[in-house]
Amino acid sequence: MEFEKIVRENPVLAAVKDEAELEEVLKSDGVQIIFVLFGDVCIIPGIVERIKDRGKFAIVHADLVEGLSSKEVVVDYLKSNTRLDGIISTKQSIIRRGIELGLFTVLRCFVLDTKSLINLQRWLDSGVKPDVVELMPGIAPKIIRLIRKTGKGIPVIAGGLITEEWEVREALVAGAVAVSTTNSKLWFMYEKNSLN
Repeated sequence: MEFEKIVRENPVLAAVKDEAELEEVLKSDGVQIIFVLFGDVCIIPGIVERIKDRGKFAIVHADLVEGLSSKEVVVDYLKSNTRLDGIISTKQSIIRRGIELGLFTVLRCFVLDTKSLINLQRWLDSGVKPDVVELMPGIAPKIIRLIRKTGKGIPVIAGGLITEEWEVREALVAGAVAVSTTNSKLWFMYEKNSLN
């Protein structure tokens, strides 16, 4: 996947949490990467198919697919039964399996205190290297800068609690390569026809 090229052109990633949001973002030519934060074992193949039919990248939050276990086999199921490009997870074993299967991997981390920051550093030192780390909440530029310095060169996505354009810009200035948001008014702020 040409992730870095895509996020340079449009650094706001659509994180969709229901069917209506998916429909809205599928109509856009500007949004190229979609984080799927909903679905179950029966409908996830169809969701991914619709995204791929529009020429977009489908990144599925493996932890949120209802009806599947939290074991590594969830990644095998998704790889075998969909055309997804990548997975999101908070679990090291899921990320490891995604890497083994050649999927794009997004490690989603909640950095709420010093202990969670230390745990993230240990995780990154363990040898399992996701393609990107998504830091939550994304409104913490200090943490973004710190992880960019100490995160083994792994790109950072800011996600969570981002509701304003200035917050998107602040996260990008702090070193995030992209921002994921469920706020649909921000999905299109970098489209070629929008005013920045």
